[in-house]
Parts: sequence; structure tokens; C-alpha cells
Amino acid sequence: MRIALCALALVMAPLEPALSANSRIKDIASLQSGRDNQLIGYGLVVGLQGTGDSLRSSPFTDQSMRAMLQNLGISTQGGQSNAKNVAAVMVTANLPPFASPGSRIDVTVSSLGDATSLRGGTLVMTSLTGADGQIYAVAQGSVVVSGFNAQGDAAAVQQGITTSGRVPTGAIIERELPSKFKDSVNLVLQLRNADFTTSLRIADTINAYAAANYGAPIAEARDSQEVVVQKPRTADLARLMADIENLVVATDSPARVVINERTGTIVIGADVRVSRVAVSYGTLTVQVQETPQIIQPEAFSRGETAVQPQTDISIRQEGDQIAIVDGPDLRTLVSGLNSIGIKPDGIIAILQGIKSAGALQAELVLQ
Repeated sequence: MRIALCALALVMAPLEPALSANSRIKDIASLQSGRDNQLIGYGLVVGLQGTGDSLRSSPFTDQSMRAMLQNLGISTQGGQSNAKNVAAVMVTANLPPFASPGSRIDVTVSSLGDATSLRGGTLVMTSLTGADGQIYAVAQGSVVVSGFNAQGDAAAVQQGITTSGRVPTGAIIERELPSKFKDSVNLVLQLRNADFTTSLRIADTINAYAAANYGAPIAEARDSQEVVVQKPRTADLARLMADIENLVVATDSPARVVINERTGTIVIGADVRVSRVAVSYGTLTVQVQETPQIIQPEAFSRGETAVQPQTDISIRQEGDQIAIVDGPDLRTLVSGLNSIGIKPDGIIAILQGIKSAGALQAELVLQ
């Protein structure tokens, strides 16, 4: 058993402004009409080497197999099959924007029943539907599984997931989306990281480009995530989007510190600032160790074997130094934390204490 205690002492000081990074609009925003659409389907994977569904435990697999054989003109009357080379699966895919019939996309296959592995299987023809119930693609092909498992009578080993795989370019698009890019009257840009400052800078940059090429502003920032661009009468929409997405904008974002206490991971943003603080970090470790001893009776005696408990308690205290941490920039902040010579769990406790004292000028995100 270990008990860790830490203490913090804090004093505040003024901060300095941060610098912004320059990025292309295509890297920080996406076109609303150019988003992906999710597809889903139910199918069967055949050709497995005894690793498929047990038909008694997965009755839907048996029903699906019988329905498929009947559609192929094969009678399925005459008893239940015990074969384990078939598995029921869910098939998912993302329909990319502006996809045309005849093009191919990748699909993901995941087991529904009690199959132990999809390795070596083949996905039979499966229709993929969208949220509107329409069929947009048909998938079929060999399933590629990256994981594997092996077992014997007394041991087993498994690496990765064997009940999920992919069919590269396994789906053929049969129907295109009803809306066309050229039919749009405007362009709606959606920021991947919502921020009012970045949204206004995108609108100003586009308007500066439009003033030089079309003589009037065309962009307006609706909120922190959307920027609407009106199409000029003389402009080609595809060429206009190609020019806009390559414009460079100075991006901005809130200062954040992301902490994952399970893995001890700490990610500190470039804009994080910490006022001048004095940190006293001390760790008190109490270790209790039980080492019971076995006492045997003397030879030819009628005594019994007994267990004598023995407990060893040790106390160790480390890190009783006081350090000054001043974070006007990221490099100075990291150097100040490293100078204390503590582990990530200690840095997590210090950052939480600095935030509680109001000296951490950033959002603290705990995962």
C-alpha cells in the first residue's frame, strides 16, 4: 500500500500575448456540401475454416444462409446444418462526397454472432443503404484481417482483433447523391475547431481576395464555426472553391492543457501561460509489506504447522525542494516543470493545483 501526498504554494504574475500559426483554409475548414455519408448493410462471410458462427447460438445466421440459398434456387429443406464456416456480419462504409456510380470504396466487416475469426473469409454480395433507406453501394470480396489467434491444449495467444476486417475497394457505388455541387448558390465552410477569431479571419481573407478579383466582398462569418461565401455571377463554383481553399489564414484557438491520468499523458498547447508560481512538491511514500513465516513442529512431536505473521513498514519522503515556475511561453513552462525533477503524475497534480489557484491561464481537460 502506498500513499502519495503533495503540497503546492503559488504566487501570480502578468502574462504576454501569444503568436498565431498560418494555415490554408482547406486544412482548417471543410465544405458543408462535401461531407461523407455513412452506409450500412447486413451480410454473410463464407469460406471460414471452422471459425464461423455456431448456428444454434446464432439462429439469424442460419436464417440468412437459408434465404440466400433459396434466392439462388437451392432447396434448404431437410434438417439443420452444423457447419461453422459462415458468419453473419455488419458491413459499414463511408460514401465520399461527389462519388459517381462505378467508383469503388473500402468497407469494414464486423462479426455479429459468436464467430472466433473472419480470417480467410469472403463477403458475399451485400447491399449498403443510407439513412434514407436507398441502396447506394454493393459490397463483395475477400476479407482482410490483421489480427490472429493461436491456441493449444494448455495455452492460447491472440494479437489484434480477428472478428473484424476490411475489404479494400470492395464496394461499387450504384447510386449518386441527389444534390450536385454545381447546383449550390453559395459555399458554406465549417471550421474543424470552432473559434470566432479564426472564423472572422477566414471571412476577411476571402473578402480581400474577392475585392481584388470580383470587386465586392462575398464572405460572411455566421458564427464560430460557419463562414458563408456567396457565389459571384461571373464565377465558376469549382474554380472559386479551388482558389479559396488555398488562401492562408492566421489561425487561433483557446489555450488548453489535456491530461490523461490513466496513461500519465500531458499535452500542453502553445498558447498556455502560467503566472509566476513557487511550487513545493513533496512525496511521502508509505510501504507496507507482509512476509509471513511458516513454523514447523519438532521432529516426532505432535505439534502442528503454524503461520507467524510478519509486517515490515517503511516510510520514505522525497522531493522537499521549492522551485519557481514562470511560463510566459511554452518552452519556459516545460523547462520549469522539468527542473523540479518529478514524474508525470506529479506534474498532473501540480497543474491541477495551479489551475485551482487561478494561475493557469488555460482550459484544463481531464480524460
